[in-house]
Amino acid sequence: MSTLTTQMHPPLAGPKADRPRAHGKEKPHTPLRPMWFCRADGQQWPCPEARLRLRREFEDNGPGLTIYLAGLYYEATRDLYRLNPHDGPSPSELFARFVSWGPFREDTAERPSGASGASGA
Repeated sequence: MSTLTTQMHPPLAGPKADRPRAHGKEKPHTPLRPMWFCRADGQQWPCPEARLRLRREFEDNGPGLTIYLAGLYYEATRDLYRLNPHDGPSPSELFARFVSWGPFREDTAERPSGASGASGA
């Protein structure tokens, strides 16, 4: 006999943080977990170089990049919260760091009033 419960099972692990891929003998710009710093330059991951390389690697697959980044956002949130649940980055800071720079971000430039993409004739 099974019992109904209102508790959901925790989500499965996100994607493996193995991108962007390294080329040649250079050190890869992949995250060092659980702190989420770049292995190559020590900056918060994704560092600017990792962002450029990820865009290049997923050049023809914007949805794939977005899904990958969202999965790593989940993993980083979980890791960083476990490391420091009181003074860690907020979810919105992590979203900006991991997801919002991706291929489907909103343009942050102000649009002229009444501009909706259609020309007014």
